[in-house]
Amino acid sequence: MVNGYKPTSLKEALDTLAKESVTPYAGGTDLMIKPDENATYLFLNKVPEMKNIVEDKEYIRIGAACTFTDIIENELTPAILKEAVSHIAAPAIRNLGTVGGNICNGSSKADSAMIFFATDSKLRLVSNRGERVIPITEFYLGRKKTTLDKDELLVEILMSRKGLNNYYYKKVGERNALAISRVSFAAVLNVEAGTIANCMIAFGAVSDVVIRRADIDAMLIGKTIEDAKAVKEEYLAAYDQAIVPIRGRISAEYRKTVCMNLLRDFLESNGI
Repeated sequence: MVNGYKPTSLKEALDTLAKESVTPYAGGTDLMIKPDENATYLFLNKVPEMKNIVEDKEYIRIGAACTFTDIIENELTPAILKEAVSHIAAPAIRNLGTVGGNICNGSSKADSAMIFFATDSKLRLVSNRGERVIPITEFYLGRKKTTLDKDELLVEILMSRKGLNNYYYKKVGERNALAISRVSFAAVLNVEAGTIANCMIAFGAVSDVVIRRADIDAMLIGKTIEDAKAVKEEYLAAYDQAIVPIRGRISAEYRKTVCMNLLRDFLESNGI
């Protein structure tokens, strides 16, 4: 028998979280690996405020308890996110696993989290004390460490409605599917009136957190494609210094080589 609470509203979930020592649980695909028989769970998959995918004037708002299948099947979901989550595990896992769990797990290998880094998305964190909306880049403190307080829930992810069409995504794993990323890469580049209006790049499964260096990408913003070519080597050199892979089942040297190859291919695919 699994002990837990099954709130049917966000208020009820937050009230329980404020009073009880509970483990938030939506799809539970990560918790299934190491179940804790003594844990008391807060089941969130019946909280309607966390199950919606809607849009407003500025953002596509994705509920944290939406499954990967929900995201793939929703017409509002940007193509870059659909492609990434379609490579997560098998259909059975995608039917259960949630985007909020993927983010709050605190792993740089999380396929959806890396996309949210590459699109400069924001997170809406809510507790009975109030709410805060922060860039996802500020959410991660290190491996398995986040800024989420014990009485807070990740309720929504906010993605920009515009500027995500020209994207590049690659996942390098042992297999094309059902594999944890060895290296993952996503990038968005927008050209408006002949100049680069935005450039956003993220590397996953390389370091303790997803690598997102807006300061380096700023080197290309405001430049024409020809001008970007002139600073290309300086740009690549900056990333070569910034990417310091951790060692794991595969070598740091391999990860670094793959990262730089993907970055070069992204630039070349955009004429840089």
